[in-house]
Amino acid sequence: MPALPGLAAPAPVPAAAPSVRRTPPTLPPPPRPPCRSSFLNSWRHSPRRPSATAADAPRGGPLPEPEPEEFDELLLTALRAARIRDEESRRSDPLFIDPYAAVLLSHNVAHRDMDYLVSHAVPCQDHYRLTTRYIDDKLQNLISNSEDIRQIVLLTDGMDTRPYRLSWPRLSVVHDVSPGKVFSTATRQLRGSGAKVSRNCVLLHTPLESHDLQEGLSKNGFNGNRLSLWLLQGLPLPTTRCLENLLLVISNLAMKGSIFIGELLHFRDNTASMDMGLEQENLEKLFFTHGFRVSFVQYEDVAKDIGLDVTPWEQHGRMLFRAEQLRFSDAQMESFRMHFERMEEDADEEGFEEL
Repeated sequence: MPALPGLAAPAPVPAAAPSVRRTPPTLPPPPRPPCRSSFLNSWRHSPRRPSATAADAPRGGPLPEPEPEEFDELLLTALRAARIRDEESRRSDPLFIDPYAAVLLSHNVAHRDMDYLVSHAVPCQDHYRLTTRYIDDKLQNLISNSEDIRQIVLLTDGMDTRPYRLSWPRLSVVHDVSPGKVFSTATRQLRGSGAKVSRNCVLLHTPLESHDLQEGLSKNGFNGNRLSLWLLQGLPLPTTRCLENLLLVISNLAMKGSIFIGELLHFRDNTASMDMGLEQENLEKLFFTHGFRVSFVQYEDVAKDIGLDVTPWEQHGRMLFRAEQLRFSDAQMESFRMHFERMEEDADEEGFEEL
């Protein structure tokens, strides 16, 4: 089997003490908590309304002119990830090919701070490469084998090129949720290079800074009565509270049976070291509280599936996951309510006619 080129094998990890894992209860998921009016308060820089923009022809007019460039940690974080994708694409046997990563790196901020990008590389670059391949494979497998999944939500750092580099089925609607400034910067670069999404598909953006993310996605046409696929890689989630808010939004919007796939990183508020088994157990409870059945995927299993001969991978506070929505969405509940009301009205009319 081909070996992952140029990657140093991580040191073996001492066996951890086995943790007691409890199976989530089989009772129906608990009642849905009330939705908060805002999302990720730590990233709310401005109460801008969400904007919908197609990849090759922006809707509602052109994107606003950028402000003078300044040192932006979110922008540099996205550029560091783009640099990894560009390096991987240039390998003789790459895990994936991203032809647009080099376009993003041509941005003047990337040129000005290239030394910074090199010296502050993304931690666990091997994991990032493997996660990107894992999400690509799962995404394409799901949309190829199901004609019902044509609604995809990418939760990203703003420089995700999947809408342009992957092939999408006809009539696919791709939503990108990411920091608005980073997305605008990336979109200008990509449009300048001629990047477009697949024909008869559309890319819509909802800024992470939206006052109400759920309302923003709904205004951009998200339909809670249709299956959806949610993918998480790169979206800034600094605390567990941010993850809770995100799960609440997805739980309210996603139709029962929808899929949520991605990678979770270490949260800043989890300062104490925690056994990986216990941390996964806590996350299982959190997902289940919001109506999701979640399972975790081992990095070494992903590596084996794609034919890589690697030694056991350390988690480094990172976890791949796959979750399924067990609840009805708000839109489904509203449809049920309207249906029952019509049935009651019809029954009342029939009773009146009999009299």
